[in-house]
Amino acid sequence: MASIDEARLAARLGASAVGLVGDMPSGPGVIGAQAAAKIAREAPTGLDTFLLTSGERAADIANELAVCPASTVQIVRHIDPEEYPALIEAVPQVRRVQVIHIEDEDTLTLATRYTPFVHAFLLDSGRTSGATPQFGGTGNTHDWSISARFVAQTELPVYLAGGLKSANVYEAITQVCPYGVDLCTGVRTNDQLDEAKLHSFMSEVRRASETLGN
Repeated sequence: MASIDEARLAARLGASAVGLVGDMPSGPGVIGAQAAAKIAREAPTGLDTFLLTSGERAADIANELAVCPASTVQIVRHIDPEEYPALIEAVPQVRRVQVIHIEDEDTLTLATRYTPFVHAFLLDSGRTSGATPQFGGTGNTHDWSISARFVAQTELPVYLAGGLKSANVYEAITQVCPYGVDLCTGVRTNDQLDEAKLHSFMSEVRRASETLGN
């Protein structure tokens, strides 16, 4: 979300949470710490706020949360699991979501590394290597068959992200069976939240939920 008005629009159309993008090495949606903090403080009651961070150290992530009082922190790097105990001690009230970038089948092994420390996973289409890593907002999908296997092997809630839009979210949900879905570029036009696109997207989410009997 880029503003409190966008957060309110998302909530009105049925979103249960909004993402606030902190400093990132690449990707869309970066709004800065102060803007993110304003949205977190003024978000409608019942709307969860996810602070996206590319921080790797517990102290750095805790410092970001001291500025932005989000209800959840979404950690977009595959950080060292040994950082988690210090993060939990520093901000025990904040829910922790570990992003897993689905690059190949080897990423399935990451679940066991993080399960003791997090409340949920989010599967995305980033690329963790290269001169400029991509940690989200790529607009690209990934191999949903791997994501479906990830969901099946963990008891934790799993969110699905990566190139989702109204044209493909029904297939994504019915194939992967995630706890929830996350998106950015699929509902934006000219860097603004597009109400018509979001309305269409949410309609497809509801249709998929009905198909699965949820």
